[in-house]
Amino acid sequence: MSAGAERRAQALAAAAAVPVQPTDAVELHSAGRVLILGPLPAALAAAARLAPVLACSVLAEDALVAATPPAGVALYFRQGRTLQVEGHLGAFRVVLGRGDAALDLGALLEPARPLFDLVLDLGAGAVCTQDWPPLGYRHAPDAAALDAALAELPELVGSFEKPRYFAYDAALCVHGPKGLGGCRRCIDACPAEAIISVGERVQVDPKLCQGGGVCASVCPSGAMRYRYPRPADALERLRRLLAAWLAAGDGRPVLLLYDARADQPDWNAWPDGVLPVELEEIGSAGLEFWLGAFAFGAARVCLARGAALPARVARALDEQLDLGRALLDGLGYPGDALAWVAAAAAPAAALTGPAMPPLPPATYAGFDDKRSMLWAAIDHLYAHAPQRAEVLALSAGAPFGRIAVDTQACTLCMACVSVCTPRALGDGGDTPKLTFIEGACVQCGLCERACPEHAISREPRLLVPFERRRVPVLLHEEPPFCCVVCGKPFATPAMIRTITAKLAHHPMFAGDGLRRLQMCDECRVKELFRGEGLGRAAPGRDA
Repeated sequence: MSAGAERRAQALAAAAAVPVQPTDAVELHSAGRVLILGPLPAALAAAARLAPVLACSVLAEDALVAATPPAGVALYFRQGRTLQVEGHLGAFRVVLGRGDAALDLGALLEPARPLFDLVLDLGAGAVCTQDWPPLGYRHAPDAAALDAALAELPELVGSFEKPRYFAYDAALCVHGPKGLGGCRRCIDACPAEAIISVGERVQVDPKLCQGGGVCASVCPSGAMRYRYPRPADALERLRRLLAAWLAAGDGRPVLLLYDARADQPDWNAWPDGVLPVELEEIGSAGLEFWLGAFAFGAARVCLARGAALPARVARALDEQLDLGRALLDGLGYPGDALAWVAAAAAPAAALTGPAMPPLPPATYAGFDDKRSMLWAAIDHLYAHAPQRAEVLALSAGAPFGRIAVDTQACTLCMACVSVCTPRALGDGGDTPKLTFIEGACVQCGLCERACPEHAISREPRLLVPFERRRVPVLLHEEPPFCCVVCGKPFATPAMIRTITAKLAHHPMFAGDGLRRLQMCDECRVKELFRGEGLGRAAPGRDA
């Protein structure tokens, strides 16, 4: 073993020694009831081969014809109807047709067991079109795929466990409070299509989830977290890996992140300067991990891109890589030190390209909070940056930035504060004012959508210094408007002006009726019941 290979082995051993908190398991159960979809001859032939070990049903694509299925095999014909297959191993629901004519095929064939455990699809085009089809579904459009499926399906009978790859904190989610259309990055990025919108929040089906992890990488707030391993453990492994490498000699390594689905590399054949990091999925490590690697001492961070990488995962990671390069460039580091490399040529290709300048390695521990990990890495890189710019311009979509408020239009109604999940926006309690903490803002746009006066605009940027990004900034303030009867503060002058202007011509507020708008709720109710003059007004403030 070469000196470089020995050094690599020591670093990998140090990382492997970090204890990892286990994640929960998800159970799936399959009784072996399989539905075979496709042309009648091929489907019947497949059923004949599977019938001795599985309970087979056939849904033929053909029009209704006379046919004799193998013994014990149920046969049904699609006859041009739409087909919908939803579910996962042990629980596939198959529906023919739409609306009132919809037919639940499983319930029709066997009412006591309406769900299929397995689906074998022999059609030219897959019925399940996810980048990662659900477990228990096999698409076999050719002979080789069919032989593989016929060998695999009998093994998918019994009880199985898979990791629960994710954790979701709805309190941090910026998907859509109060019915507003907010962030949907995790939904758009998931290659298994395991995430759906459920009103104000999202929902992940743990039995559809296959651990892609890109949902956590693109989540701006940290509401979605990867748990295989959890972020704190992954970062601690990374820190120990790089610390062991740096302690063993001179020279900083090139970190190569690769997918566990790929073949196990032969480390001894790799160039000495390349340090591999196996990920469950290439999408499971995002910006906080990459920048953390630089903070811990990596010269370059490269992602091995395999040919089977789903397009939606590639797009999501491209956006994160662009953001990472923009941050590095803005601080005077070489942005291209963070790069894709082709998986086939990964070891040699990773050594080609610009590298980070030498930095004192960071020593911070791992967190389970994404934003904390990200800021820890940024703060370390900023402290040693060749170019200590305090504000970095970023492209639209970046999860950092500030908002601007048109103080002539804002009424301080606080609709924006009520939807700000990250608590970047705050009110003044008894004092009508609006404050903003830039370091907490994820640029989700919910405040902009919630504002009835369209007084809010966003600017993506990174305010780097800790002492500036964590301090509340005053965006707007007005003295309170006091009730013209009792003197109690209850609104702002701008709010009263706006409401008065909108209701000036309403018949309910004709004559002195508009003056009721200048009363607090209690006095307004009393006035309506009295049905007479306003009485003596307490000292107050007119709109």
